[in-house]
Amino acid sequence: MSTGLSQIGVRVVDAKTGNVPLLLTEIRHAVERLLDSGETHVIDLLALPLAPGEDKRIEQALGRGEASARVDALGPSEFQETAFAGVWLVTHFNAAGEIVGRFVEIAPVPEILQAPEADIRDGLRRLADALSGVNDAQ
Repeated sequence: MSTGLSQIGVRVVDAKTGNVPLLLTEIRHAVERLLDSGETHVIDLLALPLAPGEDKRIEQALGRGEASARVDALGPSEFQETAFAGVWLVTHFNAAGEIVGRFVEIAPVPEILQAPEADIRDGLRRLADALSGVNDAQ
Protein backbone atom coordinates (compact mmCIF):
# COMPACT_ATOMS: atom_id res chain seq x y z
CA MET A 1 0.00 0.00 0.00
CA SER A 2 1.49 3.32 -1.04
CA THR A 3 1.07 6.53 0.84
CA GLY A 4 0.65 9.70 -1.20
CA LEU A 5 1.67 13.15 -0.04
CA SER A 6 -1.97 14.11 0.41
CA GLN A 7 -2.31 11.37 3.04
CA ILE A 8 0.53 12.68 5.20
CA GLY A 9 -0.77 14.87 8.01
CA VAL A 10 0.99 18.22 8.13
CA ARG A 11 0.33 20.73 10.84
CA VAL A 12 1.51 24.28 10.24
CA VAL A 13 2.68 25.94 13.42
CA ASP A 14 2.91 29.71 13.83
CA ALA A 15 6.65 29.87 14.45
CA LYS A 16 7.86 32.40 16.98
CA THR A 17 11.35 32.99 18.23
CA GLY A 18 10.29 34.64 21.45
CA ASN A 19 12.44 37.63 20.53
CA VAL A 20 9.60 40.18 20.34
CA PRO A 21 9.02 40.46 24.12
CA LEU A 22 12.79 40.46 24.66
CA LEU A 23 13.23 43.25 22.12
CA LEU A 24 10.49 45.34 23.71
CA THR A 25 12.14 44.86 27.10
CA GLU A 26 15.48 45.97 25.64
CA ILE A 27 13.77 49.07 24.22
CA ARG A 28 12.23 49.85 27.63
CA HIS A 29 15.64 49.62 29.31
CA ALA A 30 17.17 51.79 26.57
CA VAL A 31 14.53 54.48 27.13
CA GLU A 32 15.32 54.40 30.86
CA ARG A 33 19.04 54.89 30.09
CA LEU A 34 18.21 57.73 27.69
CA LEU A 35 16.31 59.50 30.45
CA ASP A 36 18.87 58.73 33.17
CA SER A 37 22.10 59.49 31.32
CA GLY A 38 21.29 60.70 27.81
CA GLU A 39 22.70 57.46 26.35
CA THR A 40 21.24 56.63 22.94
CA HIS A 41 20.86 53.08 21.65
CA VAL A 42 20.38 51.43 18.24
CA ILE A 43 18.98 47.94 17.62
CA ASP A 44 19.61 46.37 14.19
CA LEU A 45 16.38 44.54 13.38
CA LEU A 46 17.87 42.80 10.34
CA ALA A 47 20.52 41.21 12.55
CA LEU A 48 17.91 39.60 14.82
CA PRO A 49 16.65 36.07 14.20
CA LEU A 50 12.97 36.87 13.70
CA ALA A 51 10.35 34.43 12.47
CA PRO A 52 8.08 35.47 9.59
CA GLY A 53 5.59 38.03 10.82
CA GLU A 54 7.51 39.01 13.94
CA ASP A 55 8.72 42.23 12.32
CA LYS A 56 5.06 43.21 11.88
CA ARG A 57 4.36 42.30 15.52
CA ILE A 58 7.17 44.66 16.54
CA GLU A 59 5.72 47.47 14.41
CA GLN A 60 2.25 46.89 15.87
CA ALA A 61 3.58 46.86 19.44
CA LEU A 62 5.49 50.12 18.88
CA GLY A 63 2.68 51.87 17.02
CA ARG A 64 3.05 55.15 15.13
CA GLY A 65 3.76 58.54 16.58
CA GLU A 66 3.24 61.99 15.16
CA ALA A 67 6.70 62.76 13.78
CA SER A 68 8.27 61.36 10.62
CA ALA A 69 11.04 62.38 8.24
CA ARG A 70 12.57 61.25 4.97
CA VAL A 71 16.16 61.75 3.81
CA ASP A 72 17.42 61.06 0.29
CA ALA A 73 21.15 60.32 0.38
CA LEU A 74 22.64 57.18 -1.22
CA GLY A 75 19.04 55.95 -1.32
CA PRO A 76 16.03 57.02 0.71
CA SER A 77 15.76 56.66 4.48
CA GLU A 78 12.54 56.89 6.46
CA PHE A 79 12.30 57.86 10.13
CA GLN A 80 9.05 57.22 11.97
CA GLU A 81 8.60 58.05 15.61
CA THR A 82 6.72 55.27 17.33
CA ALA A 83 3.85 55.77 19.77
CA PHE A 84 6.57 56.03 22.42
CA ALA A 85 8.45 59.34 22.36
CA GLY A 86 12.16 58.84 21.81
CA VAL A 87 11.71 55.46 20.09
CA TRP A 88 12.16 55.68 16.31
CA LEU A 89 11.76 53.09 13.56
CA VAL A 90 14.44 53.81 10.94
CA THR A 91 14.44 52.16 7.50
CA HIS A 92 17.13 52.59 4.84
CA PHE A 93 16.51 51.63 1.20
CA ASN A 94 18.83 51.18 -1.75
CA ALA A 95 18.23 52.91 -5.09
CA ALA A 96 16.00 50.00 -6.17
CA GLY A 97 13.73 50.50 -3.15
CA GLU A 98 14.87 47.37 -1.31
CA ILE A 99 15.32 47.52 2.45
CA VAL A 100 19.03 47.50 3.30
CA GLY A 101 18.79 48.55 6.94
CA ARG A 102 16.08 48.53 9.59
CA PHE A 103 16.69 49.82 13.08
CA VAL A 104 14.99 50.85 16.27
CA GLU A 105 16.78 53.98 17.47
CA ILE A 106 16.26 55.22 20.99
CA ALA A 107 17.15 58.93 20.99
CA PRO A 108 15.38 62.28 21.21
CA VAL A 109 16.01 62.60 17.45
CA PRO A 110 17.72 60.04 15.18
CA GLU A 111 21.42 60.87 14.85
CA ILE A 112 21.37 61.18 11.06
CA LEU A 113 18.72 63.94 11.32
CA GLN A 114 20.90 66.07 13.59
CA ALA A 115 22.94 68.70 11.77
CA PRO A 116 26.66 68.60 12.60
CA GLU A 117 28.02 71.76 14.21
CA ALA A 118 30.21 72.50 11.16
CA ASP A 119 27.12 72.45 8.92
CA ILE A 120 25.28 74.77 11.32
CA ARG A 121 28.22 77.21 11.27
CA ASP A 122 28.28 77.09 7.46
CA GLY A 123 24.53 77.71 7.39
CA LEU A 124 24.93 80.70 9.71
CA ARG A 125 27.61 82.18 7.43
CA ARG A 126 25.43 81.72 4.34
CA LEU A 127 22.41 83.19 6.15
CA ALA A 128 24.45 86.23 7.17
CA ASP A 129 25.64 86.62 3.55
CA ALA A 130 22.05 86.35 2.28
CA LEU A 131 20.84 88.93 4.81
CA SER A 132 23.58 91.37 3.88
CA GLY A 133 22.55 91.00 0.23
CA VAL A 134 18.91 91.74 1.16
CA ASN A 135 19.94 94.77 3.23
CA ASP A 136 22.17 96.08 0.41
CA ALA A 137 19.26 95.84 -2.07
CA GLN A 138 17.00 98.05 0.08
